[in-house]
Amino acid sequence: MSRPVEEALRAALWPGDPGYDEARRVWNGMIDRRPAVIARCSDAADVAAAVRYATAAGLAVTVRGGGHNVAGLALADDALLIDLSPMRSVEVDPVRRLAVAGGGALLADLDGATTPHGLACPVGVVSETGLGGLALGGGYGWLARKWGLTCDHLTAAEVVLADGSTVRVSEDDRPELLWGLRGGGGNFGVVTEFTLRLRPVDEVWVRSAVYPVEQAGDALRAYRDAMPSQPDDLQLVGAFKRAPAADWIPARLHGQPVLAFTTVWLGAEGGPQAAAELFADCPPAGSFERVMPFAELQAMGDGSEPAGRRYYTTSGYLADLPADAVDVLVRYAVDGLTRYSTIDLGYFRGAVARVDDDATAFPSRDASFICSASAAWDDPAGDEHGRGWAGGLLRDLGPWRSEGSYVNYTQRSGRSAAEVYGAHRYARLAALKAEVDPANMFRGNHNIAPRPLASEGRLR
Repeated sequence: MSRPVEEALRAALWPGDPGYDEARRVWNGMIDRRPAVIARCSDAADVAAAVRYATAAGLAVTVRGGGHNVAGLALADDALLIDLSPMRSVEVDPVRRLAVAGGGALLADLDGATTPHGLACPVGVVSETGLGGLALGGGYGWLARKWGLTCDHLTAAEVVLADGSTVRVSEDDRPELLWGLRGGGGNFGVVTEFTLRLRPVDEVWVRSAVYPVEQAGDALRAYRDAMPSQPDDLQLVGAFKRAPAADWIPARLHGQPVLAFTTVWLGAEGGPQAAAELFADCPPAGSFERVMPFAELQAMGDGSEPAGRRYYTTSGYLADLPADAVDVLVRYAVDGLTRYSTIDLGYFRGAVARVDDDATAFPSRDASFICSASAAWDDPAGDEHGRGWAGGLLRDLGPWRSEGSYVNYTQRSGRSAAEVYGAHRYARLAALKAEVDPANMFRGNHNIAPRPLASEGRLR
């Protein structure tokens, strides 16, 4: 395609331009796609102009916030990439406990603006993640059991639609679109501004503990049995990984597969006692505890998944964790867990499960566990092993899988959007898509195809 002269794309990068190759890089080093043009947008007007240009040029549109999506959904060959990275401002109203964040803001930007006020929005656990992709897909993190998901805290948004118009969305204005933005992924437009409800945060008590893999089965069973009765102030996440050479971990375990637990207590008191009681009959090989500011907790995972490494992640919800499922997890940890790979297991429920199932587009709120297999490696020669190992684990956990999966942890080659959301919710999402994006311009995602609901009128 010849390069046009277009004032609306004055900040665009085209193939061959200086900076083009750097601008098309995303976090996952496996992703190597070449957009037709990269439109670097500073405000909603820039985004609207880019959308109108894409329509005129017959181009599909993808959107980049932080570029941290494991499937690399920000990029598509021969599409127009709307790059929101210049739009990272965050304004906080501490009295009303609200934050207004630009569409390109990272979690670090949001946390950096809110935590000095003793406030936070429940978000993910890696600060380089883009807020937009996380919030639109759901948003699990340390505050999920206590306060819910990121999408549950989205109260309003500014959205550029497929026809180039810009709309304000809230509970009172286009509520059906707000419903779809709360978990429906990037299917309905480009969100250029998020208004988020904030929650009070303070210092938190954190405990790290490890078990040798031969004790992992007992520890997982203790975890499974104890969590349903725990208060929402206690968040506990398990991970199979190779043990780092930390002082508090026995030297014999360094570099070996272990089951690591991170316990976070958000209450005023009782954290150490609650954690000790959880594993009273199954003490770890090593542990370390400390009290830290919430902002430090949020940054604790930074550096563990550097940009440019090759990643492949699959995820699913588990209705239960019986002995046979535990055996599968342990087997995959022993066979095939590479230096950087992890198997993560979280028990959420709490505030997540108390939100009415029809209140947001986010599916499977009543699932007991979320499990993800995250393969990571450096050498392209490891691609086949990484994909096979991560995909194999979720396949072998199939007998205990719940309906749906977490769209933010779903590789593009995995489940379709219809499987992710379930038939009833997908039908409603498809009707909304038909209303706001009938030509499916925004299809570079876990795509929801536009399909009107014959039994219902037009959606607002």
